[in-house]
Amino acid sequence: MATIEDGLVQAEKRAQAHRQAGYVVAARYDRRTSRVIVKLNTGVQISFPSRLIQGLADAAPEDLACIEITPAGLGLHWPKLDADLYVPGLLAGQLGSKRWMAAQLGAAGGSVRSPAKASSSRENGRKGGRPRKMANG
Repeated sequence: MATIEDGLVQAEKRAQAHRQAGYVVAARYDRRTSRVIVKLNTGVQISFPSRLIQGLADAAPEDLACIEITPAGLGLHWPKLDADLYVPGLLAGQLGSKRWMAAQLGAAGGSVRSPAKASSSRENGRKGGRPRKMANG
């Protein structure tokens, strides 16, 4: 049977592997560009618009300016917003929780205008539009 200590040892090993890939040494918010700038120990510097990150999208610049780096250097925390960002996830393109990311992708997909979508819409219009939902009786 696994113990809590075994779980902690495994978690430490995973964190160490992530740290070897790079960890945060500095982070700041640039008001001029509305971007968060993160510098890793590897010399890599990344920046991203705050509006793309779950919990940061509608934040005031003064709240975004206060960024804390977690002790292991694998996370960023905005105390005024109670928002967190896991840096290895960010580097993998994860900008929020799975549910939040799915909602963002769904909203983007629903607003796409393609020739196929326009043609389908015209065809449905010629048929009288979308069928009405029937009330369960």
